[in-house]
Amino acid sequence: MSSDRITVDEFKYMSVFSEITGATPVRCVIDNENSRLLFLVGKGELGKAVGRGGRNIKILSDLFRKPVEVYEFSEDLHEMIKNLFVGVNILEINVTVRNEEKIVSIRVKEEDKGKAIGKNGRNVRRANIILGKLFGVSRVIIR
Repeated sequence: MSSDRITVDEFKYMSVFSEITGATPVRCVIDNENSRLLFLVGKGELGKAVGRGGRNIKILSDLFRKPVEVYEFSEDLHEMIKNLFVGVNILEINVTVRNEEKIVSIRVKEEDKGKAIGKNGRNVRRANIILGKLFGVSRVIIR
């Protein structure tokens, strides 16, 4: 795992998140480009964090005045990638290091490419941010 430190703002968001959901966040990542908050919770706490019918996400989104997304955390890079791309049929994950740059290449079924990339590359950017902070990944490529 990367040694990226939690900022004061991220810590504040994590505190409120925990208080409202009852789930313990492992990490909060602020995505300023897309004006959203990305929370990572421990294994088995995703349902608790989201709440019945997404109730907790709605409360948090209203409170923070930003969209809130929650994903299950894993210390294993491959497992974390799968958690970030739920609903996408991942065929292969390759991690290469070139010129001190860690690149993750994810091969998906052709019909899942659009879903994996997301509208305007939103899902790939999310993966870049989270995997960059937690695992030192420089770039995520969907193929």
